[in-house]
Amino acid sequence: MPNLDAPDLRDRAVRAARGEEPFDLLVAGGTLLDAATGELRRADVGLVGPLIASVHPPREAAAQARLDAAGGIVIPGLIDSHMHVESSMVTPRRYAEAVLAQGTTAICWDPHEIANVLGLPGVRWAAEATRGLPLEVNLLAPSCVPSAPGLERAGASFGGAELAEMLRWPEVTGVAEVMEMRGVLTRGARMRAVVGAGLASGKPVCGHARSLAGGDLQGFAAAGISSDHELTCGEDLLERLRAGMTVELRGSHDDVLPDLVAALRRLPGLPPTLTLCTDDVFPDDLLRAGGMIDVLRRLVRDGMPAIDAVRAATLHAALRLGRGDIGLVAPGRRADLAVLSDLAGMEVREVVASGRHIAHAGALLAPLRPDPVALPPDSVHVAPLEPGDFVLHAPGPVARLRVVERPRFTRWGEVAAPVEGGAVALPEECILMAVIHRHGRAPAVPVLGVLRGWGRWRGALATTVSHDSHNLVVFGRDPADLAAAANAVIARQGGMAVAAGGAVRAVLALPVAGLISDAPLAAVARDFAAVRSAAAAVVEGWTPKLPVIKAAIGASLACNAGPHVTDLGIADGTTGEVFPGAVV
Repeated sequence: MPNLDAPDLRDRAVRAARGEEPFDLLVAGGTLLDAATGELRRADVGLVGPLIASVHPPREAAAQARLDAAGGIVIPGLIDSHMHVESSMVTPRRYAEAVLAQGTTAICWDPHEIANVLGLPGVRWAAEATRGLPLEVNLLAPSCVPSAPGLERAGASFGGAELAEMLRWPEVTGVAEVMEMRGVLTRGARMRAVVGAGLASGKPVCGHARSLAGGDLQGFAAAGISSDHELTCGEDLLERLRAGMTVELRGSHDDVLPDLVAALRRLPGLPPTLTLCTDDVFPDDLLRAGGMIDVLRRLVRDGMPAIDAVRAATLHAALRLGRGDIGLVAPGRRADLAVLSDLAGMEVREVVASGRHIAHAGALLAPLRPDPVALPPDSVHVAPLEPGDFVLHAPGPVARLRVVERPRFTRWGEVAAPVEGGAVALPEECILMAVIHRHGRAPAVPVLGVLRGWGRWRGALATTVSHDSHNLVVFGRDPADLAAAANAVIARQGGMAVAAGGAVRAVLALPVAGLISDAPLAAVARDFAAVRSAAAAVVEGWTPKLPVIKAAIGASLACNAGPHVTDLGIADGTTGEVFPGAVV
């Protein structure tokens, strides 16, 4: 990013503000949304290089160029306070191509997913791949690699030493979401060292406090963790705000937004510790609806005042980052701003980043620079699989099976199943979930778990996008379908595939760490939408609120409470127990 404090630049800005020389660019005729005061007022904005020199009532002023904001609302560039580029399945450059045109000029990227696959080299690649972009990327040091040690295996393992190293890098602005809640609360050595490295650096430590309340939430905050985005209801939100935490209100769980907005409206004012984030946005959603701008639209739809939404997404995020140069359209700040057609619809007309007019009507005005570094090498270390690898064996004539009940908020169950020739015949209401270690640190042997509450499957889904260790995970009943979907993903060095009737129906190739592609967003979105649609089509009787594909991607999230199938067995995130398989 350009240096705002160069003396010559500041000299020019002062002279332009006083009318002694022309602005480089004058954003004229608009109504300013002042994120500091909450006012809407007519104002022109004069820029000198990457700096805002003046915000003044409309008047004639000399300028090298003018940007017409008549009838529009001028807001600061949006700041995404917590997100994962990998969730959009494209490289940082491709991601920037999309969100810059939507008014987002800064993000806080937790490269946790690529770190779980590639370790420190993956985080270094993330830092290098963001250089020279007009999108400002605040990189965070992944804190939980893996997110549940002892319950799963990832491609690397981070402790205090790795965190301390990353926190010395100038691109790294803090510690990414601390997900190993049990380790924090029991004062385990690993998490004491990880959080301690963050506190010693003086940089913020971000959190993941799913389902914590009461003394557990207080203890989590007392450990030095100062933010959370894992909100399940309005009371969750208020309890975190009352605990002094910064809340990164996320848009990735649409079903809880109305309750969150209702809780905020019960407060006497908007807390300055409320920020907004996307967390995870699938590529087709990013292309169709947008990232941060879509979060704002949906919050306004659910009753949040538009001015409050903008303030949370700009100034409040800058305050969280300790940044005095962004988050506000004011003299002396970085010239990051957007012009909206109106506040109700929040259609982005123009975008300026570091003083450059970079986007108009949802499209960039010039291509971004090529990627400066090579893509990481192959990361799926799994040989082709056979249908027999997906057969659950047990002694007969009847097997007792431990079952993972329902997606997302899992619980234990049990079912009896007949055994025919040594093979378990799954009840109709159950499916297999196979997890295959793919990082080359252990044998690539399928661990077979049994799920119930996932509908009736007439096909299979395979994915290497599987939070948080991102092993190869396959869902279905028929061994031929399971093998076909898995092998389609293996052959492409990562991605997603759906098979039915023994044939592959849809494929998304994600050859970069098995998580992302360097193809344009439109191409990735098209293939992902095909997989999403095919996955929904092979499932009958699906009742959970979240889509099939989202449930599958999060099914191995072993750091959360309850049972989850991982590459080590059936793990319980509450107790820390690991059972070797589904057969009791």
